[in-house]
Amino acid sequence: MKAFLIGGLSGIVEPIFGILTVLAAGQLTSFMPLLLSLAAGAMFYVVVDELVPEAAKSNKKGGTWGLFLGFVIMMVLDVALS
Repeated sequence: MKAFLIGGLSGIVEPIFGILTVLAAGQLTSFMPLLLSLAAGAMFYVVVDELVPEAAKSNKKGGTWGLFLGFVIMMVLDVALS
């Protein structure tokens, strides 16, 4: 019961900061491309730093080819849809 309460209390910040983010997003429209590119860079860093070495540990090449194919598809869609 104690762990449930602590877990619930630790999640209380999510709706609070979610509302603050929605309110701030209207004021920061000129900075939105920069902020979104920083978020994308952080996600890319996590993938390269954590997931690629994990996929490379196995002797199978599926993880590496999956990453390569996903990147190629992403770039093709970016060029085709922009």
